Amino acid sequence: MRPFASVAALLLGLSLPLHAQEAPSPDGPPPASTAVAQPRDDQDIETLKVNVNLVNVYFSVRDKDGFITNLHKDDCSIFEDRVPQTIKNFTQEKKLPLTIGILLDTSGSQQNVLSLEQQSGAEFLKDVLTPKDEAFLISFDINVDLLSDYTNNPRELKRAIDKATINTGAGTGSVTGNGSPRGTLLYDAVFLAAHDKLRQEAGRKVIVMLTDGGDQGSQETLKSSIEAAQKANTIVYVILIADRRFYGGGFGINLADTGAADMERLARETGGRVINVGNNGKKLEDAFDQIQDELRTQYLASYTPTNLKVDGTFRTLNITCQKGQKVQARKGYYALADSMGNND
Repeated sequence: MRPFASVAALLLGLSLPLHAQEAPSPDGPPPASTAVAQPRDDQDIETLKVNVNLVNVYFSVRDKDGFITNLHKDDCSIFEDRVPQTIKNFTQEKKLPLTIGILLDTSGSQQNVLSLEQQSGAEFLKDVLTPKDEAFLISFDINVDLLSDYTNNPRELKRAIDKATINTGAGTGSVTGNGSPRGTLLYDAVFLAAHDKLRQEAGRKVIVMLTDGGDQGSQETLKSSIEAAQKANTIVYVILIADRRFYGGGFGINLADTGAADMERLARETGGRVINVGNNGKKLEDAFDQIQDELRTQYLASYTPTNLKVDGTFRTLNITCQKGQKVQARKGYYALADSMGNND
């Protein structure tokens, strides 16, 4: 696929088959779009006043022995801004359609681990996708490229993954327009996947990103990429994989130097987690197995918030279950008409 000339061009390119959306970034006006105009935010709010206003939260629960799969509504409690909420629906979600975005780091630092990512990623999609699920594939380096749009065909996704190549941008300048040197547009990739591809989708939504965690040259930030994922009700899993030889060889590599701490925050605040596999192919396979297990043991809890204002503010969430059980869920949501987790 021909690389996009800029991040702004990619925003337009990814948005064309979707709805026209207002970019949340205050740094500039939204990109132009030829897509059919959609209802304004105030129209969405009016619609929400008529409909049942439910917040949907996907989460998994584990104890020292593994995932818990037999919980009921009375076993858990939800607090929004420390105020207890009444759970209306509580189910274990094994059959609800799943939308997955695979984000593949193809910068120079991944030169010697890309083949591992391609093989394990293809196997994961083959195992996890059912006929009612869909996935897309994005690569990121000095550009952010949509390698495969939505499909539930694992063979198509494998072909797209196999076509991914390392792009160091030798001889080129920054594509971001911000004067930074060429690098790895990690945050731009997360933002585009969440805002342009997943925000309008219903049901369970997951981003699985394979990277060493380093970002260089993105227009978006850690904060804005987290916000985009939260507004899209999307869980982010980060598989930290790094080529030790790229960082000078040996086993003394400190992944904290490549952005691991930021990846921990990105995953934690969206309800996912980080799995560090180094450059070990077996650990990478195990990481995909762990994510697959979590997706098959998720719960869905729905409640009508006591604070019914759709004012765009961030509401913190805290879910507790039985003693000794650890809950993995997003840390909050934005009270927007299209990001409260409602399934139409």
